Amino acid sequence: MKSAQQDSAISVLADIKKRYVHDRSVFIPGRQMKELLTFLGASPEDVEKLRTASESLKDDPTLPFRKTQNGRFCLDSGSRRVSRLESQPFVLSSEEDFVRHDSGELRRFHEIQNDLALNPALHALFALKFLLIHGMDTVHRPLLAYDSAQWICTLFNIRTTTDVSLLGEPALEGVHSDGVDHTMTTFLGCSNMTDDSATTFIHDMREKNAVRWNETSPELVVGTARHGDFLDTLLLVDHERKHSVSPVYTIDPDQPADRDMLIFFTRRPALKGHVSYPYDSMTAHRSLPMSADLPLLDLDSEREHVPVGS
Repeated sequence: MKSAQQDSAISVLADIKKRYVHDRSVFIPGRQMKELLTFLGASPEDVEKLRTASESLKDDPTLPFRKTQNGRFCLDSGSRRVSRLESQPFVLSSEEDFVRHDSGELRRFHEIQNDLALNPALHALFALKFLLIHGMDTVHRPLLAYDSAQWICTLFNIRTTTDVSLLGEPALEGVHSDGVDHTMTTFLGCSNMTDDSATTFIHDMREKNAVRWNETSPELVVGTARHGDFLDTLLLVDHERKHSVSPVYTIDPDQPADRDMLIFFTRRPALKGHVSYPYDSMTAHRSLPMSADLPLLDLDSEREHVPVGS
């Protein structure tokens, strides 16, 4: 029998999903995320460990102001499991609305280690995202297997730094999409960062790719959000909403400013002809295995149907 606390958490999740389906984006405050991650199996101690997940990041392959690690995971709605997949090169193309100097370039990132991958708080984040996207209709991207029961989720742990020599740009590419179906961004923390840094602007798909955040058309901005508290989380339907992010600015200009994030890129498996098809292995990771349950909760019975792209 469900407790009143469980009923409340399920009701909150159903409301978030209802807003996500209707608006095609949703912001979840960190204080609410803490409660939801605990409901989904993480202890308060597990959640607190996320604050320091970015301390051992490695240099990014193409961006000098960033340190990164990534990992690939499969969210399987058939088996209701999330499991880790073997490492692969990463690529995003201009055809996927990602226009930057390294568009179409194969990038190889250092791998996320077990201190993060085996943390039940991360498993709860996967579970939360799965619950919010499962069964949701979206505009289809070309050459993705929408008849599949599986999702490919590429997780990035990123630290963006501004110092006396570099301006940290969370989205150097300007207005863009991430080549996936659903993007989720979760804030882990910051230091020496001003309160007006790193604002996310959500754009209508008619906005031009690669336009800087402060040069966009105001009439095509459909929302804004700013990650400022631990675990603040934003979800976007990536092929229906573009986004841009303002830079990281320092409070004390003589000291670096850091911003730490988890970014979850989630899409259906690639089909032959897709730029990522050669790098979309479904083989389990041998040296860094991980597998966890995804919850059996039906959030859809409490929300109305909203047409795709509305």
